[in-house]
Amino acid sequence: MEGAPPPPLEDDQALRRDACEVCGGRGWYTPNVPVGHPEFGEVVTCQCQQERVSEERSARLLRYSNLGHLSRFTFETLDPLGLAKDRESRVLFQQAYDAAVDYARDPRGWFVITGPNGSGKTHLAAAIADRCIKEGPVVFFVHVPDLLDHLRASFGPASDVSYSDLFDQVRSTPLLVLDGLGSQSATPWAEEKLQQLFNHRHNAQLPTIVTTAVEVDELDPYVASRLKSEGRIVSTGSRNTEQSHRLGRIEPEMLRRMTFESFDVKGNNPNAGQRASLEGACQLAKNYAADPDGWLTLFGETGVGKTHLAVAIAVERLSQGHQVFFAFVPELLDYLRYTFTPESRVSYDNVFDDVKSTPLLILDDLGQEHGSPWALEKLYQIIVHRHNARLPTVITSMLDFTKEPGPIASRIGDVSVGELIRIETPDFRIKETRGRQTRTTTRRRGPGRASQ
Repeated sequence: MEGAPPPPLEDDQALRRDACEVCGGRGWYTPNVPVGHPEFGEVVTCQCQQERVSEERSARLLRYSNLGHLSRFTFETLDPLGLAKDRESRVLFQQAYDAAVDYARDPRGWFVITGPNGSGKTHLAAAIADRCIKEGPVVFFVHVPDLLDHLRASFGPASDVSYSDLFDQVRSTPLLVLDGLGSQSATPWAEEKLQQLFNHRHNAQLPTIVTTAVEVDELDPYVASRLKSEGRIVSTGSRNTEQSHRLGRIEPEMLRRMTFESFDVKGNNPNAGQRASLEGACQLAKNYAADPDGWLTLFGETGVGKTHLAVAIAVERLSQGHQVFFAFVPELLDYLRYTFTPESRVSYDNVFDDVKSTPLLILDDLGQEHGSPWALEKLYQIIVHRHNARLPTVITSMLDFTKEPGPIASRIGDVSVGELIRIETPDFRIKETRGRQTRTTTRRRGPGRASQ
C-alpha cells in the first residue's frame, strides 16, 4: 500500500502501542511506491515528528524567553477591556489590547506600554511574547531591575556567565521585552548600561517591547528620545499618579448617570421659554460632543443641568476613545497648591502642562473658586494658553461672562472662539427635595391620624 508505514520492531511493540499510525512511532517512513517513482527510496519525515519538533522548539524558546510563570499571561486569558472600572481606562485598555495583537502579528519597531501599576502592562507584554514564541521569533523577556542585578552579578568570580556574553545576549536577541523600565535604581552605571542597550537596538533596528509605570518624559532623556522616535506608545489606563486624588478623571457614577439619554429636557415644570432653553442647550452639547471645535460655555443658576451636559459630552468622547480632562475648578486649584508640598510625588509643571494642553478640557463650576491672586493667575494662564491654541474647552459656571469684566471673561466671551449658552429653567434638585419632604410629612402624620 502506498505510504504504508514499516512494521515496528518486535522489541518495540509495547513502546509503540500508541504510536503514530503512519510511521509506527519512528518519526519517519519510506513511501511504498513503485520503482521509478520520484519518492522511491526516499526517507520522509512524518507529520507527527514535525509536530513534535515544533512543540519541543516552542518549549525550548519558552525556557529561553525567561517568561517563567508569566507564560500563563496570554491574549486568551486577558480581558480586552482590562480590570479598571472607569470608562476612560477601559477604552484606553481596549486600544492598547488591539495594538498589542497587531504588533504580535508583525513585531517591527518598538512598542511602548505605559500606564499605572496594576493596569495590565506586563500581561500585555507577556501575551505578545507568548504569541511570538508560538509563531517563530526568539524572545527574551526580562524585568529591568533584575537585568541590572544579573549584569552586576556577572562581574563576580562565582558567576557562570560572563558579563559580555549576558549583555550581548540581551541586546542582540531578535525580540526583547523590557518590563518595568523606570523602576530600577537610577545610578550612573545603570543609566549607562540602559543607554548602551537602547542605542544598540536602535541602530540594529531590533524589535523591542517596553513597559513603564512612569511618563515617558520622566525617563532618562536619552532613553525617552529613543522610545518616542522608534515606535508606538499606548496606555493601559488613565494615569492616577497618586491614589489620594482623581484629578482629571470623572467618577464612574457620574459617567453612568449623566448621559444625553438621561438628560430630562422636560425639566422641573418649566414654561415654554425655559423648555426651549433646555432643549437648545442639550442639542448644542450633542453637536459639540460629535465635533469639539472651539469653546462651549454653559452658564446659569445652580441645578439647571450644566454639569450633566458637560459630563455627557465627556461620556461621548470617551466612548470614541478620545482623551478628556475633567476638573472641578476649586479642587483643581487646591491640587495645584498641593504639588508644591514635600509630600507630593508629582511636579507642579507636569500637572499644569497636562491641564493646559489636554485635547479636551472641562472646567466645572468656574467662578466658585477662592479668588486669591495666585488662583486667578493660574486660571488666567490656563485660559490664555487654550484660547491662543484654540484648544477645545467646555466651561460650566453660574457667572454670565457676557457681563463679567476682566481678562478671563473677555476670552471666554470671545465669539470667534466659542459659544456661551444660557440655561434658564427651575432647579432640577428642588423637585426631588420636595418629593422627599412630602413623603416624610405623610409618614409623620400617619400615627397622628390613627390616634384621633
